Amino acid sequence: MGFKCGIVGLPNVGKSTLFNALTQTAAAEAANYPFCTIEPNVGEVGVPDERLDKLAAVAGSGQIIPTRLTFVDIAGLVRGASKGEGLGNQFLGHIREVDAVAYVLRCFEDDDVTHVENRIDPLADAEVVETELMLADLDSLEKRRTNVEKKAKAGADKEAKAQLVVMDKALALLREGKPARLADIAPEERPVFDALQLLTAKPVLYVCNVDEASAATGNKYSAAVEKRAAQEGAGCVVISAKIESEFAGLAADERAEFLKDLGLDEPGLSRLIRAGYKLLDLVTYFTVGPKEARAWTITRGTKAPQAAGVIHTDFEKGFIRAETIAYDDYVGLGGEVGAKDAGKMRLEGKEYVVKDGDVMHFRFAN
Repeated sequence: MGFKCGIVGLPNVGKSTLFNALTQTAAAEAANYPFCTIEPNVGEVGVPDERLDKLAAVAGSGQIIPTRLTFVDIAGLVRGASKGEGLGNQFLGHIREVDAVAYVLRCFEDDDVTHVENRIDPLADAEVVETELMLADLDSLEKRRTNVEKKAKAGADKEAKAQLVVMDKALALLREGKPARLADIAPEERPVFDALQLLTAKPVLYVCNVDEASAATGNKYSAAVEKRAAQEGAGCVVISAKIESEFAGLAADERAEFLKDLGLDEPGLSRLIRAGYKLLDLVTYFTVGPKEARAWTITRGTKAPQAAGVIHTDFEKGFIRAETIAYDDYVGLGGEVGAKDAGKMRLEGKEYVVKDGDVMHFRFAN
């Protein structure tokens, strides 16, 4: 499944430049004026995973297919977006379709790049973006609540009663100026909460766009954002969009030296993906054979039949068992045959919870 990440922020924070660099495309026009992104741009990248390359080498796989990460570049928000200012609500709707929201925050000083509010304050920028999303959620819930309350008071609609409880939990927070993701939602209420499709219910990843000199260490602006992220339990990544843009244009054999000169071990894309996986609690399993070695992304805690369903719904419906080998055993014992001979291939049933790095072959009935 991979995951889908919406990139939001105020105009001129480097959002589209970052999108272009991460997807290595020129799909989003990056320019020094607001609203240069007229439609949400969508880009996909393969998720780097050294384990996949090693598995393919062991199995002699003809093809390597990584799992995918989708970025959606959403036009810059401004104050009043929830009321139609700037490009308005049409862009708020695009956020409902993503798994997580990356707030790109300007953490650099540059007199040549204007700021829509004439200041450099990433925390204030984050507040503007979040406030617009909260206002949109508040408006949406208050409009829907009246009908749900009528159904709940009628007495027979249990679903409406359950929905009303959850809606009121979210509304209480939003009216206090707090995002819906902070609501105390019980496990049994989670499906109802998710169905509300609230913008501020999405997990948040703060992306600090810093100057080149601060790419390895961060700066005072990014430090303030990291502190806020830690308090909220949100993700946080320090990236220089300018560096990522330069990196994307380099030949493969020049990239390692380029990063080394800047004091970086890996590109920002790798850090962003890792932060996103941690935020959404995602893990990867593999299918490996002579034709292809392939990575698949699932949520931690997913059982074998549902993991099989990520490949094809028929695999889940007709699931019989999963032949499973841990990654270390597969590589260390020279592949499937070696692992099987050493007794390291396990036959797992419907209750098996798939682990990160599992190499799996599903048996199913047609």
